Amino acid sequence: MTQSQIAPGVSLLVREAQSGHNDALDELIALHLPLVYNIIGRALAGHPDVDDLVQETMLRAIRGLPGLRDPERFRSWLVSIAYRQIQLYLRSRKATRMRRVAEPVEVADPRGDFADRTAAELVVADQRRELAEAARWLDDGDRRLLGLWWQEASGELTRTELAEALAVQPKHAAVRVQRMKAQLDAARGVVRALRAKPRCPELSDQLRRWNGVADPLWRKRFVRHIRECPLCEPRRAGLVAPEELLLGIGALPVPIGLVAGIKVTAVPGKMTLLGLLQHKTLTVATATTVAVGGGLAYAVYHEALPPGGDTVVVAPTLTRSAAPGTARRVQTNPPSSAAASATPLPTGITGVAQAAIFVAPGGSDGGNGTAAKPFATLAKAVSVVKPGQTIALRGGTYRLTAELAITTSGTAAKRIVLSNYGNEKPVIDASGVPVDRWAITQSAAFWTVQGLEVTGARSHAYVCRACHDVVFRRLSMHDNAGAGLMLRDAGTTGNQVLDSDFAGGSSGLSIQFGSGTGNLVRGNRAYGNRAAGFDLGGFTDPVTVEYNWAYRNQVGFALAGSDVAAAHKLRHDAAWDNAGNGFTDDGGTGALQLSNNTAWRNGSNGFALPNAPALLRSNAAADNPVALAANAQLSRNNFAETFRSTDPAGAQGARRADGALPRTDFLATGDGVGASMGGY
Repeated sequence: MTQSQIAPGVSLLVREAQSGHNDALDELIALHLPLVYNIIGRALAGHPDVDDLVQETMLRAIRGLPGLRDPERFRSWLVSIAYRQIQLYLRSRKATRMRRVAEPVEVADPRGDFADRTAAELVVADQRRELAEAARWLDDGDRRLLGLWWQEASGELTRTELAEALAVQPKHAAVRVQRMKAQLDAARGVVRALRAKPRCPELSDQLRRWNGVADPLWRKRFVRHIRECPLCEPRRAGLVAPEELLLGIGALPVPIGLVAGIKVTAVPGKMTLLGLLQHKTLTVATATTVAVGGGLAYAVYHEALPPGGDTVVVAPTLTRSAAPGTARRVQTNPPSSAAASATPLPTGITGVAQAAIFVAPGGSDGGNGTAAKPFATLAKAVSVVKPGQTIALRGGTYRLTAELAITTSGTAAKRIVLSNYGNEKPVIDASGVPVDRWAITQSAAFWTVQGLEVTGARSHAYVCRACHDVVFRRLSMHDNAGAGLMLRDAGTTGNQVLDSDFAGGSSGLSIQFGSGTGNLVRGNRAYGNRAAGFDLGGFTDPVTVEYNWAYRNQVGFALAGSDVAAAHKLRHDAAWDNAGNGFTDDGGTGALQLSNNTAWRNGSNGFALPNAPALLRSNAAADNPVALAANAQLSRNNFAETFRSTDPAGAQGARRADGALPRTDFLATGDGVGASMGGY
């Protein structure tokens, strides 16, 4: 949709939003979100920080909207805010920019059937990829301008709006655009020279002194060489004008989390986009894709794997779950365990607001389980609960003296919820359960268990046997003799463990001795455990493990176990200060997939994968060695990485109010390699 198509009605939406109509504000923000996302996304070349910058831009627009005097200038005003945010971001990054790997990025051609393509189409498609890579070589000012000009070239911005964002007259903006395009063409020549095979010998000699950073200084040095080199200069021939290349590059798709935020406004009782932005729950799960039709969809890091390998595509899996009844973000491939049904919560409340069954330390099992006459024990509540009902635990300590068995299942349409009430903190003290019994054993499906603390178990604290479609979130399992939480046995399918802490046990979280697909572990921390923080030993089907942190355990992530061939998928996980290995195949032989993980200062190897034919892409390690199998496939890893911060205090501190991992610069690289430590 072009600017001329969406302009009518915008000023009316602005006036209604300024008058306090949240629906109008939602519509206004949703209407302009793709524009802002594309401006920032192009300027930052798809960096993982794009989502944070878009979010901050929209927040600033929301806060400043009441002071906007001329509603007709909303678009120009919003673009100016985005431009300033890009400027501030790039300025701050310049002071903390980390070194990159000292090899130029290789761009892999997408696999597919090229029989029907003409030679001209192939040339244009290749030059589009070169153009995206060349943007990384521009200085900060030109990168900001490129983001604006890209939208002008596609018809989303007028030259007047572009000039207003730059705070110059249109004629001066035209001069700046021409200068930027000249630098962009020069950078395209650099990209082509670096990708050339065979490479110019003199250029190869310069590369030995190159620090690996695609920056303006080295661009100028390479450009000087190319202009004077009889081998490199002819390779610049045939460059297609960038405007023509842009015609085939589609708009950057707004990330699934932002799209979810827009869609929830149409669902009665759901949190609005405004609420989502105010609570900073939006995210982008960065995907690296190449559109076979020739259009670059999202230019991040496209690289060639060793011969025989495919281009890695990292796609989002599950977005953060909200409290039952809210819809903050969506899941791309949800199992049948969709969000549990319960009363929507007021802002800032993590537990349930209403329930069919209440339990309180001062209650009585002779009561009726209402808020006025709550039960005293959880055993009573789970014995009478029915599908579709919610059990609310009031704050206080519940002392178990016998194993608690959960056997009643919900259904896909009528889940059972076991939750803390409001922001109260129920603690289950399992020290009275005999040592030969697990404290809590569940063999039921379609449950959501959240907001509980379990401690003191003399064996395992919570075991889910052959469970499917169960969601565990915002749990605190600590100081138990066995595992904090264990999922086991055949039929362990479609479960999710989210935003929980597991500490001080034999192991933290275990998914072991069983099989089943669709299991997800996300946003958890495991620390201070005597064996593994996260243990997948003996589980024969792939588990997705992402955005989890393991520290001060014996082992961080123990994967597969002896002779197990499960191809687990790990992304954006971090392991530090573990006594042994950070990540280990533990004798497993599966084709593990590890992308954007970080291992730092572990006592043995950061990545100990000597048996698994693992695929490792964009992982980071430092202050610990790496041991990999000979047939491991490697792409853009940095095993001598430097970090913005090596102070773990923030990462090991309190979680955010919604249960998410703390935001921190600890172990952040700033170069697209390693775990994203800002959460998801």
